[in-house]
Formats: sequence, C-alpha cells, structure tokens
Amino acid sequence: MESFERTERLLALILLQNMKESRTEEKVKSLNLVGFTNVEIAELLKINPQVVANYLFKAKKTIK
Repeated sequence: MESFERTERLLALILLQNMKESRTEEKVKSLNLVGFTNVEIAELLKINPQVVANYLFKAKKTIK
C-alpha cells in the first residue's frame, strides 16, 4: 500500500469516527466532499455504490 493511500484511509477512518452518530446520508456527503469516489464510499460504509449515487443525487437536487 502506498503512503498516500494509507494516509487517505486514515483520514477516512478519522472522519467516520467523528461522524459515528451521523446518518449514512451525512457520511456519504462528507466523504464525497473530501474526494472519495462512489465506489470507495460504498466500500468504506459497506453499502451498495448505487445507494451512494442515490444519496448524492438527492443531496444535489435539494441544493438547487
């Protein structure tokens, strides 16, 4: 594992620890904001990538 990848994973772990009580939708949005892809978010949260896409679509739709 490359040093950059390890750092990225550690940052994700810290972010998720700080959001332990948050809803999955909030975790998805936060991970997306820091640059994780839908697939990476799905792997971290142990959910389907399509669920991630739906959460992000819904979030973007409510912003408009």
